[in-house]
Amino acid sequence: MTPLAEILRPKSLDEYIGQQHLIGPGAVLRTLIESGQIPSMIFWGPPGIGKTTLAMIISRTLNRPFHTLSAISSGVKEVREVIAAAQEEEGAILFIDEIHRFNKAQQDSLLGAVERGTITLIGATTENPSFEVISALLSRCQVYVLKEFGEEEMRQLIAAAVRHYASQGITVEVKEAEALMRISGGDARKLLNAIELVVNRTHSSVSRRAADSSPNLGEQPKIASVVIDNERVTSVIQQNLAYYDKGGEMHYDIISAFIKSMRGSDPNGAVYWLARMIAGGEDPLFIARRMLIFASEDIGNANPNALLLANATFEAVSKIGYPECRINLSQCACYLACSVKSNATYMALANAEAAVKRWGDLPVPLHIRNAPTKLMKEMGYHDGYKYAHDYEGNFTQQEYLPAGLEGSRFYEPCNTPRENETRRSLHEHWGAKYGY
Repeated sequence: MTPLAEILRPKSLDEYIGQQHLIGPGAVLRTLIESGQIPSMIFWGPPGIGKTTLAMIISRTLNRPFHTLSAISSGVKEVREVIAAAQEEEGAILFIDEIHRFNKAQQDSLLGAVERGTITLIGATTENPSFEVISALLSRCQVYVLKEFGEEEMRQLIAAAVRHYASQGITVEVKEAEALMRISGGDARKLLNAIELVVNRTHSSVSRRAADSSPNLGEQPKIASVVIDNERVTSVIQQNLAYYDKGGEMHYDIISAFIKSMRGSDPNGAVYWLARMIAGGEDPLFIARRMLIFASEDIGNANPNALLLANATFEAVSKIGYPECRINLSQCACYLACSVKSNATYMALANAEAAVKRWGDLPVPLHIRNAPTKLMKEMGYHDGYKYAHDYEGNFTQQEYLPAGLEGSRFYEPCNTPRENETRRSLHEHWGAKYGY
C-alpha cells in the first residue's frame, strides 16, 4: 500500500508547498530551473520539508535522467556505476540523500564527474554542509537553505490529505490540528504519517466492531468518515509510536533525549540514549559534534575542561571510527552529564545579539578604534585608549561598549564555584559599574 506521503508528493513546482524564497515566482532557484541551466547544488534543511521532492521535480521539469543514491547504503562502487551510466546520457542528475554521511573518499569520487559536467549533483543534508562536505566539492556546488514548514504550509498539507481521502469516498473532518502540528514539528512526512495512522486505525476499529457484531457477513465495511481532534491524534500516536516514526528512525527525538539527559546531569539516561543511537547506526561524528556544542552551551566556564574533553573526543572519533569510538563517546557523555552546569556564556551571547538587533550597528568608540594611518590619528582614533598592561594588575577601568550601551551587562556568571570566582574578580575590577 502506497503511503499517503508518497501519494501526495508534488509533481511540479506549482504543486510544491513551501520554500517560496527559492521556488516562488521570480525566486533564484525557480529562475535557474526555468532557464534550463542548473548548477550542482546542495539542499540543507531539516527532515520532511521536500528536499528529495524538489530534486525529483527539477529532473522532471528539465526532462533529465535522474539517478538517486542514499549515502547510508551506497559507497564508491555505486557512485562510479552511476557516473559510468551518466556518461551515456544527456544532462544526468545524481541525487544523493544524506550526503553528509559520505566520507572523504566517497565525496572525492564525485569530484571529477561534477567538474566535467558528466553529472549535475544534487545533495540533501540535514547537517551544515560547511562541516560535512569536503571543500573541493562544496566549492563546486550552490548551497540552498530550505526552511521547516510553518503553520500555513502544514494546513495546506492537511487540506491536501482531506481532499485525497474525499476522492476515496472517506470524509475526514479535522476539528483540531494543534496535536498534529505539535507531533510533526514542521516535518511534512510526519504530519501525513500521523493523519494516515489516525485514518487507518479508525478503519481497523470499525472493522473489528463490525466483525464482532456480524461475524458471518464476510465483507469488511468501509469507513465513511473520520473525525480528527487533539485527543484522538495523541492517543493513536502514543499507541503506535514506532510505526509512526519508522521513516525518521526517531533520529531527532533520540538526540534530543540524549542532550536533555546530559543537561539534567543524568549519566544513566545519557549512556542509554547513546546506546540507542549506536545501535541505530548513527554517525558517531554527529554525536561527538553535539557534545562539542553542549560543552559550551550548557557547561561553559563553569568547567572549561568540558570543552577540551569534547574536542578531544571529536578528534578521537574522527581517527578511530566504529566500533571502538563508542568507548570515547561514552566517556565524554558521562563526563558532561556529571559536570557542573552553566549556560551563562550562551545567554551572554543571546543578550548581546538582542542588543545588536535592537540598536543596530552602533559606532565603535574612538578610543578603541585602530589607527594605522596618520589621518585616522588626526581624527582622534585611538586617543584616550588605556593599555591595560601599563597598569597595576594589568587592568584599568575604561568603557568598551558603544555610546548608548554604556554599563550594559550581558554576561551574568552562574552560581557555580568557578563562576563565583569570576564574579568576585569582576566585582574587584569593576565595582558597581556592572553591578557585580
